[in-house]
Amino acid sequence: MADAQTIAETCAKFADEIQAENIVVLDLRGISTIADYFVIGTGTSTPHLKAILRDVRKNTAEAIGEEPRSSEGNAESQWLVIDYVDVIVHIFHKDIRDVYALEDLWSDAPRVEYDFLKSPEEAEV
Repeated sequence: MADAQTIAETCAKFADEIQAENIVVLDLRGISTIADYFVIGTGTSTPHLKAILRDVRKNTAEAIGEEPRSSEGNAESQWLVIDYVDVIVHIFHKDIRDVYALEDLWSDAPRVEYDFLKSPEEAEV
């Protein structure tokens, strides 16, 4: 069984590979009892939301053997949630993400940085 940080990193990696935008990983340890990490990403269309959900679930299971406890929402709702118990992945349509503003609600949570989430310009610095 993978630890929460590995699950969060793996989910973020596969969301990045399917070109989810503005991926943020929040470290909620010590701040919340809901989860240890939130992974938040944006899809640009209904088909893109479906593809992100599919690839994160499938590739995370294949890579580290982790299956989510549940998934909620559908692409038409424009907010999908994948629940790995200690990690919750939120996939928003770009028009909805700002409405719920999870990063603002959890502004006291540190952001976890991964090299694969940085733009090419940031990676060169």
